[in-house]
Parts: sequence; C-alpha cells; structure tokens
Amino acid sequence: MKATAAIKSRDAEASWNDADELKWAVRQWAARIGVKTRQIHVRSMKTKWASISTSGRLTLNTDLMSIPRELSEYVIVHELVHLLAPNHGKVFKSFLSAYLPDWEERAEELKKQTNNNFHSER
Repeated sequence: MKATAAIKSRDAEASWNDADELKWAVRQWAARIGVKTRQIHVRSMKTKWASISTSGRLTLNTDLMSIPRELSEYVIVHELVHLLAPNHGKVFKSFLSAYLPDWEERAEELKKQTNNNFHSER
C-alpha cells in the first residue's frame, strides 16, 4: 500500500499512542482473522503504509501512528488478509468485506487524508 510523507491526524486522540499499541492491534486482528504474523516491525517507510511477506513478516509504517485508528486498522486488515488471498481479486475483497464491512469508505478517507496521493489497491 502506498503512502505519502507524514500524515497528521484530524483527531489526535483517535490515533495510536506508540508502536506497542499498534502491534497489539495487529495481534488482535490476526487472531480475529485466524492468521499468524511471525514478526511485526514498525519503521519509517517512504512509499508504503505497510507490507507483509507470505511467511507473515509484517512491516508497518510509523506514519500509521499519526492517523485515525480506523484508517490504520484498514491498513492492518488489508495486509493480514493477504495471508488468506495474495492478490486483490474477488476473494480478497470478500474477506475484506467480511472483516471490515466499511473498508471501501476507510480506503476513501485514507485517500482524502493523503491528498489523493494514496493508491488504494482495490
């Protein structure tokens, strides 16, 4: 998932407090979805919000801590669903809809907050 430079949250209270809290959210979502993450890393990334390997190594952009939780949760769920469906086809979208019924609205809001520079992989 592509990202722009640092994004500032409209509602700072709704963002994650630190990397540990963000990792906690990943573990909660992984359990809910029924997938395993082998490693979770949070680091600065210039061109992506996050990435995940087929072995479950998830890397999250530190900028996720400065946007509303509902938007960073969309990024987390998007990446975790790749462990169930590797491409962005119908199966992938079905899983996204099952776990985040409003994923399309969240993707649009994320795009708006990044000045339309975010390229959603729908």
